[in-house]
Amino acid sequence: MSDANGANDRAAQGGSGTGPGGDLASSASRDRGAAEETTGASATHADTGAGTDTGTGIGAGASGPGRHVRVVLVDDHRMFRTGVQAEIGQTDRTGVEVVGEAPDVDQAVSVITSTRPEVVLLDVHLPGGGGVEVLRRCSALMADTEQPVRFLALSVSDAAEDVIGVIRGGARGYVTKTITGSDLVDSIFRVQDGDAVFSPRLAGFVLDAFASTDAPPVDEDLDRLTQREREVLRLIARGYAYKEIAKQLYISVKTVESHVSAVLRKLQLSNRHELTRWATARRLV
Repeated sequence: MSDANGANDRAAQGGSGTGPGGDLASSASRDRGAAEETTGASATHADTGAGTDTGTGIGAGASGPGRHVRVVLVDDHRMFRTGVQAEIGQTDRTGVEVVGEAPDVDQAVSVITSTRPEVVLLDVHLPGGGGVEVLRRCSALMADTEQPVRFLALSVSDAAEDVIGVIRGGARGYVTKTITGSDLVDSIFRVQDGDAVFSPRLAGFVLDAFASTDAPPVDEDLDRLTQREREVLRLIARGYAYKEIAKQLYISVKTVESHVSAVLRKLQLSNRHELTRWATARRLV
């Protein structure tokens, strides 16, 4: 990627495409046609190649009429992001509004935090730590009960370890870039609604992975904490200062202090160092 393309990545925000298409993995042919698409030519399945998943039609199913979802695209290939925007980003047809883009972990966290989308399309392999690192740093946004940010992994990889890694990190689903534009729109709306979405073969990886492990025992101590107290607990255990926690959770420093006091009291701990050890022992960090 040239320096000029890198500069475009750092500046990229928002934008819209021109309509639904076919196989997202046919990025080379779509990218060659990106100039025509972004000047008004509607993409078709013939333009982009046939995907291995079948489309259901924009406006059908979960993405019914009148639906709207704000989306951030995270992928280190600028031309692929341009292609995805062209496929799904024509808001008046698909209901999808692309409000931001990012090519790496740091920029992804920054854009997601500033735009607060409903859904993030997240590539698994990214500079700066990968999709799992984005999920870790956005855990508080995912846990927000009033305005949760949900993640849908969109990757060329169908490796079991990649699938399991991002699902354990908090993603609501995983689809590959062979998905059609119409199916991707449907998947985005399903994730917005809180559903779990997987390509069929990948769903098997997830079922096998969780079936092979014993269910975790109920932690009565952890159950005493509210959802917000758990969020504060995790951030404290990761070494965040009160001011940083307040900024991430959109609450005041005084409220953070109140939550920390409540956590210490409920867990019968004396200070944040004991709290960090407690959280680490339970793999909450």
